[in-house]
Amino acid sequence: MKRVALFLLTIIICAAIIAGCSVGADKGVTTVTFMTWNPADYGPDSPIYKIIDSFEKENPDIRIKYICEGSGDYQNHLRVKLMGSSGPDVFGIATGTDFDTTRAFEEELTPYCIKAWGADWQNKFIDSCIENVSDENGNVYGLPLGQTYAGYLWADVNMLKEYGCSVPTNYQEMLETCNKLRENGSYPMAIGAKDAWLDQDMWMSIAADCDRDALYDAIEGKASFETEPIIESFRIWQESFSNGVFQDKAIKMTLYDDVNDMFQRQGSIPMFANGSWAMNMYTLQDEKTYENFHGEGADHEVFLIDWNGDGMIAPVTAATDVILCMNPESKDKEAAFRWMNYLVNEGQEILVNQYLEYMPSRTDMELNVQGLNEDGQKNLEYIVENGKTNVAGSRIIPYEDLYIAVRDALADLAKDEITPEAAAARVQKVSRKTLR
Repeated sequence: MKRVALFLLTIIICAAIIAGCSVGADKGVTTVTFMTWNPADYGPDSPIYKIIDSFEKENPDIRIKYICEGSGDYQNHLRVKLMGSSGPDVFGIATGTDFDTTRAFEEELTPYCIKAWGADWQNKFIDSCIENVSDENGNVYGLPLGQTYAGYLWADVNMLKEYGCSVPTNYQEMLETCNKLRENGSYPMAIGAKDAWLDQDMWMSIAADCDRDALYDAIEGKASFETEPIIESFRIWQESFSNGVFQDKAIKMTLYDDVNDMFQRQGSIPMFANGSWAMNMYTLQDEKTYENFHGEGADHEVFLIDWNGDGMIAPVTAATDVILCMNPESKDKEAAFRWMNYLVNEGQEILVNQYLEYMPSRTDMELNVQGLNEDGQKNLEYIVENGKTNVAGSRIIPYEDLYIAVRDALADLAKDEITPEAAAARVQKVSRKTLR
């Protein structure tokens, strides 16, 4: 028994020594946990790893523990962690209702920003991005990692030419093009309509084309959704499913990775709906994507159309794509903010100018994308120009109940279960009760 006891005591002492050595090795090193859905982990070449590696070399006293969750379950998983004891130090959140409803878990950042960048620090960011991260009292609860523009359509010009088609400029041309594509056994305009966020993006661009003031006045409760421009936008949305502009069973397909892979990696469909962030198709290095976008004669075009026939192309909508927030329960807020600071500065340079994950959120950032071919440069210039001159307003419906009402109405319209007039009336009923 004595030998057994001595043996066990030896094991315990050794374990304590090993544990002590482990603590000593990490002494002075702080771990900052970063949880997000975007920038995403899509393999060892993902830009987030390059950013983390660079940050840790410049800040040897900090280690980043990166947790990436898929966008579908991200908000629920994040909320569970924040409400428990395993909340991340820094997390990404989407603009709008997700950001607003997570407010209790977001540190007010103004003191950190002033300390890092001075009293006029807000001039560092685009005005609309500052609005996206602030409350009605001007308190700042996040940093804008990048800007995105929604409402765009994309075309494989060579594939359209195979069927005797060109890139459509208005809805009538789109309808004729899609009918011709269908007659030849091809997909028409493809959309991942199972994704409510994409449905909202497309509908808001259509509605803003019909009347942007009517759209945003209705969202803010200054006007009714039961006006002709809004009803017309619902009608165009519904008819795009019923008359064959959008593919069959579109309501059952997601953008990622159903529709996106067909356009980006397989090169098997002629058109699809996606935003400015799809420019990263030109920077991704996987073999299939690279061949599709850099092969000899590759020709793709990002475009907008005139949805309502008034002779003017639709505007785009804009939003901060990822808001970086600090958990008030973080054990080392100084280290957490150093990581956030690095992400929106050096990190954003990598995300934008090397990978085109976003458009810039900073006013002091020069857009100088590396390695773009002529085709990519042409499309980037189109996106930049529309970002300067053709933005209707925010991508976001900032009121959760109203957003849900619009989301559900768009889904029912796509399934032909309600009329445009009924959809407008249903959304307006919710709008009347919405607190703004």
